[in-house]
This record gives sequence, C-alpha cells and structure tokens, in this order.
Amino acid sequence: MEHIFVALPGNADGAGSYDKIFLRDANGKKVREVLWGDWLTLAPDMPQSGEWRWIRWAWKDEAKRRLLKIRADEVTDRRPLEMIFLDVGIGDGSVLITPERATDPGLPAGQQERVIVVDAGKGQAMRQFLDARFGTYRAGMAFHAAVISHADLDHYGGFRSIFSNKDITFEHVYHNGALELPTGDELDGMGGVTAPDANGVRYLKQIVESDAAVRAIYDPATTPSNRTFAKLIATAIAKGNVGRFDMLSTEHGRFAQGARWMPGFAPGERDGYTIEVLGPWAERDAAGQARLRVFGDAAKTKNGHSVILRLRFGEFSILFGGDLNTPSERFLLTRYAGLDSWPQDQAGRDAMVAAARARFRSDVMKACHHGASDVTDEFLSAVNPAAFVISSGDDDVNYVHPRPDLLGRLGKAGRGTAPVLLSTELQRSTRETEDAALVKRLKRNIDLLAAGGPGQDENGAPLSAADRTAACEALAKAMNADVDMLGLSNVSVDGAIYVKTDGKRLIAAFKKETQDANNKWFWYSYALKADQTMDLVPRPEH
Repeated sequence: MEHIFVALPGNADGAGSYDKIFLRDANGKKVREVLWGDWLTLAPDMPQSGEWRWIRWAWKDEAKRRLLKIRADEVTDRRPLEMIFLDVGIGDGSVLITPERATDPGLPAGQQERVIVVDAGKGQAMRQFLDARFGTYRAGMAFHAAVISHADLDHYGGFRSIFSNKDITFEHVYHNGALELPTGDELDGMGGVTAPDANGVRYLKQIVESDAAVRAIYDPATTPSNRTFAKLIATAIAKGNVGRFDMLSTEHGRFAQGARWMPGFAPGERDGYTIEVLGPWAERDAAGQARLRVFGDAAKTKNGHSVILRLRFGEFSILFGGDLNTPSERFLLTRYAGLDSWPQDQAGRDAMVAAARARFRSDVMKACHHGASDVTDEFLSAVNPAAFVISSGDDDVNYVHPRPDLLGRLGKAGRGTAPVLLSTELQRSTRETEDAALVKRLKRNIDLLAAGGPGQDENGAPLSAADRTAACEALAKAMNADVDMLGLSNVSVDGAIYVKTDGKRLIAAFKKETQDANNKWFWYSYALKADQTMDLVPRPEH
C-alpha cells in the first residue's frame, strides 16, 4: 500500500525548526502529534491532492483504526535513517532502520529498507518493540542482521524470545568472536588463554570466527541447557531462522579503502551510508591466525572486545561503544594512532587523541557500558560527540549506572558549549504512587474473604450457602484481577531515544512525561555548520 513520511519542519536546505506536526480528524481537530520520518499509509479510497493527505492510522487494529489527515506540506517522499535506543532497563538494545522506502522482499536489495538489531537488552522490551513497530506495515518479520556486541546477558538476553520464534528471521547474526562456550568457567569458558608472551600479553586460545564453527560448537543436540548463551545460539540454529553467524572485527568483515566494514555496508554498497567496524581489534600471530588479547579477567575481556560500529550517513556519524573499558580503550587508541604503547606525557597523549579522532570522531555516541566510570577521558575526547546516549536502568543496585562523575566527564568531553546527554533511564516516566485505592480495596477484600466472605446481599438479607459460595468465587476473581493490575509496569512513558537524520540534518527525540497524544515529543535539532560538523539548533525559550 502506498505510503509517505512525516517531513521535518523547516527549510530542507537548513536547520529544522521546533514546530509541531499533527494528524487531524475530518474536522481538522488535532488528534496526534507525529515526528519526522514517521511512516504514514495513504488511504487508497480518498482523494490525495490539494491541501490534505488522507491517512489510514492503526488500520490493522479494529479498535484503534482511524481515518485521519495531514497537511500536504508536512509530508515527504524522502525517509530519514533512524536509530532507536530502546528503554531496556539495565543493558543495551537498539534498532537501525535504513532510509530506503520499500519493504517488499521481492525488490532488489538496494531498494529495500534494512533493519539491524544491535543488542537486545535482557528481557522482553526488544521483542515487544519489534512486534509493535514492524508488525504494522511489514509483510513479515524478516530482518537483515542482529549484532551481539559481546556475550553479556544484558546485551543478548532479549534475543531469547526472538530467536525462539521461527517466524522472526535474520540473514546474519554478527558477534565479536570472544564467546561463552558450552563448557568451562571464566576465561576457560572462553577457550582458555595462552602463556604471557615477551611483552606479558596473554591471548585467548580460541575465537569463534566462522559460521561453520558456530554451528559445530553450539550443536543443538549436544549443547547443555544450563549454559545461557550457548543455549541461545543453539536455539537459533535449531529453529533455522538465522542465515549465517559471523565474527566482526578489524580482521573480519568486508575490507575496502583501508578499513573494515559490515558486509553490505562498505563505501559504494549502499546509498549514502556506511557501517565501519572499529573493534574488536584482532591481532595476527606468527602463523597469520587472528587472535584477541586478554584484558584481565573474563568480564573485562568480553566487554573490552565489544563490537564497535561507526555508522555514517552523509555528514552525520554515530558510534556504538559497546561495553568498552579502560584497558580496551587504551589499546584501541594506541593502535589507531600507530603506537606500540600508551604515551607517558600529556603531549604524547594529545597527539594520540588527534590521530585516533580521524577514525572515532562522531556526532552521537552510544556511551560505553551504561555510564560506567571505567572509561578514559582520551577516548571520550577522540569521539568528541555533540550528543551522548546512555542506556541504563533503575534496578541497578550493584553498579550505580550512570555514575555521577561520568556524567560530568561526558559534558566536558562533548562538542560545543552545551553537549546533550540523553539517558533512557532519565527520560523514562513512572507513576509517583502505586494505585493506593486499588491496594486499599485489595486489603479489604482479603480480610473479607478470610472472614468467610460476604454474609449478606446488598439489601442486608442473609445469603444462602450456595449464594455465599458464589459470592466468594466472584470476590476471589476480582482480587486476582487487582493483583494482575498491580503487577503491571509502573512505567507510563518509556525512555526510548530516537535519532533520525537525512545526512544533513538530525534530531534526537524522546517522549514527554505525559499521556497527551498532542503533546508527545521533545527533541533537539542539529544542522551542518560551515565546517561540515553538526551544531545544535537552539530551542525556543519555553
């Protein structure tokens, strides 16, 4: 069915404005605020000329479907590239949607949108998002790729309900090669480590590089059910919903123009956008075999070898930082600066940052490790973004992410006088009270049921034994419904962060703490400066 997209308010050749755009009913009354790039399905049985365009809204849902309209000058045929950083609580989960208009699987690959899921958090949030977002306009749930940045549960756990569904498919699943194997614990569970070399460096004895290796190691017939990561991969293999499993690193992927790229996203392979692989940095041994060094214990090694991606579209770029830590950031910076070791003086570190910035500098950075403080100021300076995105959650008693001191460091390292810090946890809105009236009613009914249930009807007449039994059953049913209601999430507005760009303009948006459909979005707008870098467009003073 024919479709269009919400336009960005403002001049197409300059900065976007902060004017709102609305869908309206037949009488012109505002019904719903919409955001740049939102997908709109045209109503085929309505006139589509003149001042208005008629839209079928939520047409697959009989309870919600509406025929609405939008001004013709507020829509466009051009679609922005979109990144959604989901509110997955403690963990990471994001979705890249490329800017092609078509979703039909029969069209040439260059004309189809591609959807890439980069990590999936720990719980159900990613699955729920995929169902809600893509079930509305796509014929099926066939996606281009999933990226498991590293084998930590708060990054891969959300894939369990996705990979177990044979109707959700991926052409590719990419990983960092430093995987949790079906047997062994800590570093032994990652294949074991070598003895230190002459420089004191140890390496993992085994990395999982090829599709064939993944399928052999995680054979569904032999993989134990108590190994969470191994079971995840074995399930995907058993369901047959993944085309290939492949490692991404500086030695794995598509090599072109002196750099490594996600296959299919090297320069010239897509229309105006690329995805470069900046980490993990794999080294070659004397026999030419790729290997990954050890960064202390198993946790630091897994995190430090996160898949690091840099997406570029036109003049815009975004860096996915995984769970990098101090030793891995130092290692990456020295390697990209062509150094063998960490500089001991400030002048040397400044020169290193300047050299590494050519590869790392990005307009938006998905901050490393949910806002942990185990990062280097030098790496932040090399990226030097205009906006940071932090993915973190409330149920975080052990780590306290994001760390307050880290927030200050981000502001200092960011670009411009007022770099923007966006956090899924801070953007989330929860109810201040937890249904006090419902709790009071439930306690009253518990006491009533404990006393044998109602003894009289509403007129004060005694109940028969049969009527009293029926009344107790009804009371128990009502109490169960109240318990179910209390068990619902207290999140009234999720903290997902939406980044959209056409390569020249960019917005970073999130939902306001309100249920008002006409006052739904808050965003920051960016436009190109003369030096071709992104600059924040000041918001009006209200």
